[in-house]
Amino acid sequence: MTNVSIKTVKDVAGIRAASQMAADTLLKVGEMLRPGITTEDIDGFVHEDTVRRGAIPAPLNYHGFPKSVCTSVNEVVCHGIPGPRVLVDGDIINVDVTTIFEGFYGDTSATFFIGKPSDEARHVTEVSRKSLDLAIGVVREGARLYDIGAAIQDYAEAEGCSVVRAFVGHGIGRVFHEAPQVYHYRSSEPRSRMRLKAGMVFTIEPMINLGTYEVEVLADKWTAITADGKLSAQFEHTIVVTKTGCEVLTRRPRPLMNSETFPLASVVSGASAAV
Repeated sequence: MTNVSIKTVKDVAGIRAASQMAADTLLKVGEMLRPGITTEDIDGFVHEDTVRRGAIPAPLNYHGFPKSVCTSVNEVVCHGIPGPRVLVDGDIINVDVTTIFEGFYGDTSATFFIGKPSDEARHVTEVSRKSLDLAIGVVREGARLYDIGAAIQDYAEAEGCSVVRAFVGHGIGRVFHEAPQVYHYRSSEPRSRMRLKAGMVFTIEPMINLGTYEVEVLADKWTAITADGKLSAQFEHTIVVTKTGCEVLTRRPRPLMNSETFPLASVVSGASAAV
């Protein structure tokens, strides 16, 4: 716990302001998504929308990342670099927005459907969404960091999916990535046993795969893909621990177009077995 900062009321207010900007930008991204646009189009929109607010897109030039947003399509697990890729009917895409405003960071992402998704695409997306909801539900002062990963892994694997181990959630505030690391699976790391305390702020961002949880990083040193080429989906919120539970700082005031507004009655109850 020694390296985990407890945020002040003022700190939380600053993170909340940045988080709400990121959430609103993500909402607007959902409204623009359709077959025929490129991931570069998404990057241009996010950059302009962020700057318009008097804020800064955090990914741009972060350790050399060349764009203002991450766009991860189909088998891309995370850190996809926007470019000329044209989105087509049936794609799924995770858009990861992080905003810096007045020195504070807010980080959120969601997976969207392009056109009509397959049953498998719907399934992995909904398992990821529900995994995040279940994880948020266990957060409260006195719970263990371990409980977050346990909730995600138990649910995702019961649904025939796997949970990526290579990437974790993270503390956030005036720094993009800080302690604690938030494991999305049943980690044996001793630090996963720490007790949560009110004022801790971190992201939960489970990456859920249809097949193996293993990933490969491409030659660009950023783009991570599923090792077996199967689909991956992710949702992310920034939260603050409270005495009675938590507050979702990136909570959205309305559903995401092309994601939460899509009819889901035919979502399948199972998918490819996890490896």
